[in-house]
Amino acid sequence: MDLIAELVSFLGFGLVAIASITAVMNPASTIAVYTALTEGMGGSERMKVIQTSMKIAFIVLAFFALTGQLIFTIFNITVPAFQIAGGILLVSVATGMLTSKGEAYSGADLENIAVVPLAFPLSCGPGTITTVILLASGPEGIWGIVAVFLGIIVALALSYIGMLYGPRIFALIGEGGLRVVPKLMAIIVLAIAIQFIINGIAAAMPQLLANFDLAGLL
Repeated sequence: MDLIAELVSFLGFGLVAIASITAVMNPASTIAVYTALTEGMGGSERMKVIQTSMKIAFIVLAFFALTGQLIFTIFNITVPAFQIAGGILLVSVATGMLTSKGEAYSGADLENIAVVPLAFPLSCGPGTITTVILLASGPEGIWGIVAVFLGIIVALALSYIGMLYGPRIFALIGEGGLRVVPKLMAIIVLAIAIQFIINGIAAAMPQLLANFDLAGLL
């Protein structure tokens, strides 16, 4: 009876982990940005970008699932700091997308795209890292961590499959649409970046005000 109860509890928490991580990661935005940034690349180049970004994202999320709370404590890093940093990185990516004229990418550029923005901050950004840490630090113990890993794998699998077939879907839009879509995606990415920064500042504001008040008293 206890085994059945534990299994039901694990399945319930597993569904929560999958839904939470997938929702925060938002694979659709990763797919859209990937499609815009890899326009004109060959199949092997695109596959290299996909595999590299997914490997990095999994390693980072797995690392924080196991040690995230400890790392945050040791280095005194706050979640708002992660949100602001991710937002700034994404702003630079969005502006690059807006000014890009579809030039060819070198091997180093391919690695850069896989790391920023596809791995961070899109696939394993501040929100996803925070979600993973919070879920893994719950009272469920080892089974909770297993459920978190399941959520990470499912979310990344959706991103992987979407990026693999995304360009074919976008190809249906036509050449004219492909010229417009990257710019529209850049606006969306810029909005996401600004929201990251706003959320980070809003979350950090109470601490900043407390420090300011304390300094005033001194």
